[in-house]
Amino acid sequence: MQNYASLLSQAQVERIHEASLEILESVGLLVRNEKARQIFAHHGLHVDHETEIVKFPRGIIEEFRAQFPPSFTFRGREWSFDRTIPGDSPLVLTGSSAPNIIDPVTGYERRATSDDLARISHLINQLPGYDVFSIATLADDAPPGQFSLSRFYPSIRNTVKPVRANTPPEEAEDMLRLVYMIAGSESAFRDHPFVTFHYCPVVSPLTMDFDSTELLLFFKEQGLPSYFSIVPNAGLTSPLTLVGTLAQNNAEFLAAAVLSQMIHPGSELIYSTLPTVADLRTGAYSPGAIETGILHMGCAQMARFYNIPSGGYIGLTNSKINDAQAGYETGMSVVAGYLGGVDILNMGGLLDALMAFDFAKAVIDNDIAMMLKRIRRGFEFHEEELSLDLIAEIGPGGMFADSDHTLERMRTTMYLTEIADREPREQWQESGASDAQAKAMRRVKDILTRDNPTEFSPEVDAKIRSEFVGMISGVSMPPEGWKRSTSTSSKGRETRQERRRRLRENAATN
Repeated sequence: MQNYASLLSQAQVERIHEASLEILESVGLLVRNEKARQIFAHHGLHVDHETEIVKFPRGIIEEFRAQFPPSFTFRGREWSFDRTIPGDSPLVLTGSSAPNIIDPVTGYERRATSDDLARISHLINQLPGYDVFSIATLADDAPPGQFSLSRFYPSIRNTVKPVRANTPPEEAEDMLRLVYMIAGSESAFRDHPFVTFHYCPVVSPLTMDFDSTELLLFFKEQGLPSYFSIVPNAGLTSPLTLVGTLAQNNAEFLAAAVLSQMIHPGSELIYSTLPTVADLRTGAYSPGAIETGILHMGCAQMARFYNIPSGGYIGLTNSKINDAQAGYETGMSVVAGYLGGVDILNMGGLLDALMAFDFAKAVIDNDIAMMLKRIRRGFEFHEEELSLDLIAEIGPGGMFADSDHTLERMRTTMYLTEIADREPREQWQESGASDAQAKAMRRVKDILTRDNPTEFSPEVDAKIRSEFVGMISGVSMPPEGWKRSTSTSSKGRETRQERRRRLRENAATN
């Protein structure tokens, strides 16, 4: 059994649970969605239809809590990329829904487009640290009525990994038609749903809005994979104490989780959150603060109390550029979260408090993801690995570097990063004195100038375009000024550098 770092005692976890029940029973939730109120009333909750306040008797919460399933599965277009938590944790996802992008050619921020999404999906498909592509940006070039189509289509087309996405209620049916066509039929998609839907039905403090709650109702009624996130902001939408925010967060989670089970008993859940503390010097939203990591550790303990997986938006940064602040804010939070038992981490690629995607940061975050997976491996603890015979053979003053034992393990014992520089200063200078940003952008360019092998067949693409007139391109093309590589390595012949990279990545994930 995995041992996790804990900031709360068992008695404190139980007190948070009790406090959450007290909030729901005595204060209740403002539920703006009439259908949700009717469902709550049907199951015996106290509903005031004038004030729209719903109060939750603790006995009913405990009844539906018993239905919470202990795992959640993300499925990909290729089955080999299916991942189930908590067993396969940590799962690393990109951050999602940023309106802007750092242009990979100019380095300046601009509005993101569907072409950018195609490139991002292509990139994430090739980076082994990422398990799920959470659609990273909006698409400013979306034709009228195709806001979600312009995000879903290029994203699914350019990766075979699981995709996580959200959509407005009015476009949900179109999204299902799209994924059914990609899968080949509705039944084929339902047998292996490669898109997981996501929404935020609770607006802190203690309010279920109309639209996002409508999405919860829709996808749970459909029996399709979906989950929600809770996002309190201490000092503004929750108390300016960590335990007060945790208690309110937990109450909001339980309310939405109970509604999910009322609609579809046994429906998969993730205790997914983005709890933050406002920087009240300015009122700034601060997901890069270490308190986000601390709160995620507390949420992970609550999730274990309910025997469900946990995670959410952790490893974010407030930095506007991919600098030291971006590195330490991301790194500190994700390590704290993972050691605390977080199963999924929406951490990849975003700057400026979820406002902008940066290609180089996505590559650097891939390095962080691979390091987290190395932590998961931990110590391979058995007698052979103690190497007592080898220590005796080499003896005092000896050297291990040229032994067969060392050569056999040189690619597997440590994660061999391509981004972090470990050479002597003189050699680093002779090689061009590149910083991490420059190295990461070379990796981006290497991937995005090669053909993407994940695209749909011409027949599927033609069917989609006949159904959705005016659909954006969705093809991953190199940015302007980047020439497509003439190498045939993506067709089956690897360069020496690519083979070394593949061996390192395979060793790190095995």
